Amino acid sequence: MKKAWLTIITCLLTTSCSTSPTPDCIYNCAPSTNIENNNNIGALTESQRQALLNYLESQVKKQWGDDDYLQAGKHRYVKYFDGYRTRAHIDFDTGKIYVSTVSQHAPQHTLKKAIEETLLMPADPSQVDLFSDKSIPLSGKPFLLGQVKDHQNQDIQWPWRAGQYADYLIANKLKTKKIKYGTAYYVEIDMVADHLEQREYQYADLIRQAAKRYDIDEDLIYAIVKTESSFNPYAVSHAGAYGLMQVIPKTAGADVFNLVKNKPGIPTKEYLFDPANNIDTGTAYFYILKNRYLKEVQHPITKHYTMISAYNGGTGGVLATFDTDRKQAMVDLNQLQPNQVYWALTNKHPKAEARRYLEKVLNFQKEFEAM
Repeated sequence: MKKAWLTIITCLLTTSCSTSPTPDCIYNCAPSTNIENNNNIGALTESQRQALLNYLESQVKKQWGDDDYLQAGKHRYVKYFDGYRTRAHIDFDTGKIYVSTVSQHAPQHTLKKAIEETLLMPADPSQVDLFSDKSIPLSGKPFLLGQVKDHQNQDIQWPWRAGQYADYLIANKLKTKKIKYGTAYYVEIDMVADHLEQREYQYADLIRQAAKRYDIDEDLIYAIVKTESSFNPYAVSHAGAYGLMQVIPKTAGADVFNLVKNKPGIPTKEYLFDPANNIDTGTAYFYILKNRYLKEVQHPITKHYTMISAYNGGTGGVLATFDTDRKQAMVDLNQLQPNQVYWALTNKHPKAEARRYLEKVLNFQKEFEAM
């Protein structure tokens, strides 16, 4: 069983296999509204957040042009350096890493530093500012450890090995591309074949603990994380969601703080970029859906379908699938068989994304159940 293997791996990598919950109040969750502090973007108003992202886009396009503009996403890591002239791009769906620079002054030196920072970037995303060109602090276990092998087929954990591999790539794999404002220099790095499984192992213990804490299926949490981010802890979205389970601070995050954690305000970007907090918050939101917003759904399979759909499109979207009146919608929903509810949510939900979402998550959940 894959779940058992994940648990064994996690126990070997940690000092304890205890399942006791992590205390809730060890983090400073007070949100800041200072727009000058990029690290608190999760607590900004929507207009402030969009203004900050627009500024990032404008700075990048000055160096790369409109056609080569690239920004971080749910399944894509993008980080800029050096006055936005250099960037790292990880495509988690294809298992490819691209490190590029448009710097015309010592481009190979600039590229080497960016390769090293990318290979050694920390497993804790809260230390990295995706929304600026600040350097990455290289501390702790590298996030990509085990997901990339060097030219000697070795793991890359230390600066000296990252430096050697960067030298090799620049000497043997350097490519160029003409862009609007000059020439881009870049290297392409293949991730290992099982890079997705390598990331799954990193979060097995956190998922197991959250599942037990909130009485939510482990397989469901795995399926949600795979759907939302491909186990990319740096994931961001246009809607302002962050981290592995793509939690939006002002909606699901606020509900969890208010209804589960008894905390004021909303979680910050750093809070949600921390994998432990993110998995806890996303799973706690499923607890709210199960025991509050969808409490009246009677059939357990139907409730499972509606919880998944509501995680993506909201409880209102689920009920709107059946009737414009919320009370009548619940009555109609409970009169249907689970297969009829599934058909409705995947064919009649007001949002096309939510229709596809339920099917995708259930397919991934079956994969995790079978392994």
